[in-house]
Amino acid sequence: MHNPGNTTAFVGECPCFGLRTASYNAAMTNAVADLSSDLEAGLRALGLDAALAPPLLAYLALLLRWNQAYNLTAIRDPREMLTKHLLDSLAMHGAVDELAARGGALADLGTGPGLPGIPLAIAKPGLLVALVESNGKKARFLREAVRQLGLRNATVAESRIEAFDAPAAFDAITARALATLPLILDLGGHLLKPDGRLLAMKGVVPEDEIAALPPAWQVEQLLPLAVPGLAAERHLVVIGRTPR
Repeated sequence: MHNPGNTTAFVGECPCFGLRTASYNAAMTNAVADLSSDLEAGLRALGLDAALAPPLLAYLALLLRWNQAYNLTAIRDPREMLTKHLLDSLAMHGAVDELAARGGALADLGTGPGLPGIPLAIAKPGLLVALVESNGKKARFLREAVRQLGLRNATVAESRIEAFDAPAAFDAITARALATLPLILDLGGHLLKPDGRLLAMKGVVPEDEIAALPPAWQVEQLLPLAVPGLAAERHLVVIGRTPR
């Protein structure tokens, strides 16, 4: 079995089967390259620079290849990944602009294959992103992706969220399809600075979850998000500590 930590796996070998798969890699490269114009259009719709397309497509190509071996995401179609992973993750970019401008720190909790953390780290080089993931295979992919993409502003923490020993270290935490709002705060609230915020990515407005927030936390903003190419509802719930 080929070691996925070896970068030659992306040249001519599949990281799972140890077989020569130059034709497979070529097919994946072509599939990703075909998405370039769609990604550029999506980036412009989000108010982002279309020049971000090449590094984002490089990340998508890595994800596609490793997903053949390790089932990092249930979505396997490259075009669907473009919309539901890359553009969906970047839809919240405006919420971290101020953090990125001052070199603030964001922890992406239960990031899986790096969503939304890696797209945000690519789009916002001033943002310091910690990718928190307990699954060993996913953490292995994250380390390789950070290295391959040259993301000096991203680090990987292979840890359960509640065991991540970085109290009050982050200006913000985020989570995408992880858990309910109260549970996210229960697991990761210790990571926030006193004035830190949870930036929770949700679909429809989670009224029941908001109602179940503990008294120490309150919703500060509820922002609708528009994801290019996706008709489903998306919202960003911004939660901070309740003033005493």
